[in-house]
Amino acid sequence: MARKIYIDPGHGGSDPGAVEEGRMEKDDVLQLALKVGELLETAGLDVEYTRVTDIYEMPYKKAQDANEANADFFVSIHRNSSEVPAQYNGVETLVFADYGIQGEMARNINAQLEQVGFRNIGVKERPNLVVLKRTKMPSVLVEVGFINNPKDNEIFDNNIDEIARGIADGILMTLYEEGYE
Repeated sequence: MARKIYIDPGHGGSDPGAVEEGRMEKDDVLQLALKVGELLETAGLDVEYTRVTDIYEMPYKKAQDANEANADFFVSIHRNSSEVPAQYNGVETLVFADYGIQGEMARNINAQLEQVGFRNIGVKERPNLVVLKRTKMPSVLVEVGFINNPKDNEIFDNNIDEIARGIADGILMTLYEEGYE
C-alpha cells in the first residue's frame, strides 16, 4: 500500500487553538498526530506533516503544501470547544462534502474513536474550511473530543495511544475497503 497521507496537527505557534485552563489544542493535537503518523508509517504508508514542532502556518499554505506533495489523503487533527464548558462532548469529523471516500473515512474514524470511549456525534459538512476546500485530495478534519469537557479530556489523556490507533485504523480500513492496498 504505497499511499501518501498528509497529516495536519491543527493550529501551532502563535495560534494555540482552543484553550481551557491553560491546556492548548495545539499541544494535544501535535502529540496525537505524531503518534498517528508513526502508526501509518509502520503500516507502510508514506506520511508527511504540516508541522512536527510548535510552528504556525496559514491553512491555505497547509493545503497548498499537501497539493504540491501529491498527497493522496489529507487528515487534519483538532480538538473541539464550545462556548460553555462541558456543554458538549464527543468526536466528530468534518468533510467538505459527505460523499465518497472522505465520507467513508470520516465515519470509519468516528466509529473507531467511539470504541475508545468518545460519543460519536457524526460527520458534518464544512465546505468553508480552507484545509477541506483547498486540498485537491480527499480530506477530513477530526475533532477529537471537546477540550473544555472534563470527560473528553479524561478519555484523551488516559487513552492517547488507543486514540492514535483508532484514527490510524479508521484510515487504514478505508484504504483497504477502497482497494488501495
